[in-house]
Amino acid sequence: MKSKRKQLGKEIEKVVFPVAEHRKEMPDGYVSFVEELKGFIKKEKLATILNANQRMILMYWHIGKAILTKQEAEGWGTKVIDRLSNDLKEAFPEETGFSPRNLKYMRKFAESWSDLAIVQRTVAQIPWRSNITLLDKINDPELRLWYAQKTIENGFGKDMLVFQIESKLHVREGNTVNNFSEILPPLNSDLATQSFKDPYIFNFLGNASHIKERELEQKLIDHIQKFLLELGQGFAFVGRQVHLELGNSDYYLDLLFYHIKLKCYVVIELKTGKLEPGHISQLNMYMNVVNDTLRGKDDNKTIGLLLVKEKDRVVAEYSLAECTTGFNPSGSMDLVGSCTASRPVRS
Repeated sequence: MKSKRKQLGKEIEKVVFPVAEHRKEMPDGYVSFVEELKGFIKKEKLATILNANQRMILMYWHIGKAILTKQEAEGWGTKVIDRLSNDLKEAFPEETGFSPRNLKYMRKFAESWSDLAIVQRTVAQIPWRSNITLLDKINDPELRLWYAQKTIENGFGKDMLVFQIESKLHVREGNTVNNFSEILPPLNSDLATQSFKDPYIFNFLGNASHIKERELEQKLIDHIQKFLLELGQGFAFVGRQVHLELGNSDYYLDLLFYHIKLKCYVVIELKTGKLEPGHISQLNMYMNVVNDTLRGKDDNKTIGLLLVKEKDRVVAEYSLAECTTGFNPSGSMDLVGSCTASRPVRS
């Protein structure tokens, strides 16, 4: 007989807030099994990120080489950089790596590393910000290569790399450039952490906004007490990234609270970009589902809060015609609206 699945709230067909079984209910060997899988997934994710980083660094090298070649052959001045930056950003508006400053670094990068084989073998394995650090702080090519190798070998993040350069690690260990075997940095190293959060990589991959939203969410969780005090007394934390199976699709509510004094659930959605009407529709859908499944008979209607980085007053007014608008609780993020669920509770 099929065991009954655990879930939050009422049973409604094709509407499920799934709840995992307790680990104590799992069979012997499950803990070791999941730890092995977690280790494997982390290594594969890191390998994927580093591969994307390598492709981005090589792209930057080729762009820098093209600029350098044109300037040397045609005598183009620096004003070309500003025009090129504008044209590339117009062609790739989601990409923030084509600023004039970054294009100049690409040119310097290609000039400093003339041998593409070295770029492919070593410096393309470390984040762009670490490469910029090497360009800014070290003029000697062999010494720069040595620090690039040490960065990968020891998993130095940018700040640690700066520290090691300024404390003259090469003097303490000797600066002979030796054969270097390509390895993944340690999973718990600064370099691995930096690679997973590198904005250049995620802009290159085209999903930076998702990463920024997750970072914002993590900062709110890290400062949950202050955040709740700013919102007002009575908020009880229920969960983050609350999984919802709706029909044949999966959704994740950014933050879910219960307000003790108001006696209602509160759904909070975080958006780092510009306010779009679709954000309101998504929030309303979440509120209606929570209203149907989690709200008790003595609870009031579910409230939704939408926090965005940028808002357009006209879009906000039309999208939130029946909601409260214009309240700013935190300075850096605007609460563009609060709504109550439009559907009544199911009996």
